[in-house]
Amino acid sequence: MRARLALIAFAGFFVLAAPAGAASLTGSERALLSEMNRVRAANGLSGLRVDWKLQRAARSHSSAMIRRDFFSHAAFARRMRAAGARGPVFGENLAWGTGSRGSARAIVSQWLASPGHRANLLRSGFARVGVAAPAGNFLGHHARVATADFAGR
Repeated sequence: MRARLALIAFAGFFVLAAPAGAASLTGSERALLSEMNRVRAANGLSGLRVDWKLQRAARSHSSAMIRRDFFSHAAFARRMRAAGARGPVFGENLAWGTGSRGSARAIVSQWLASPGHRANLLRSGFARVGVAAPAGNFLGHHARVATADFAGR
């Protein structure tokens, strides 16, 4: 079966307020964050640091997309408010891929090839991120479904 990859990007500008949390990253989340920060460093940008509110939002969204078989930003502003994320600027990159196209390197590579995704990933004002990359049965495939929720200025 041929590997598949799909992408979607969104950038939003709005102000929200926030509390904090804590957790640890899964292996796929660490790999995605590491690859994102490797690319940012190669482009002269500082690394993104995990914001646990954004982390919970990203995990929740990727899980919901797998569980309900949809691929969309689906009420992005409402999800950020519900997570207690703080801005004032937010962005979100989504991707899903099967096989090797579900790897962190493949996902970030495809984000870089898309103007909207690239803009979010390489936005100098984004300093915080939440990343999720769970695998599951998605749209009839065993796939990894990635969400990166960005915040900053």
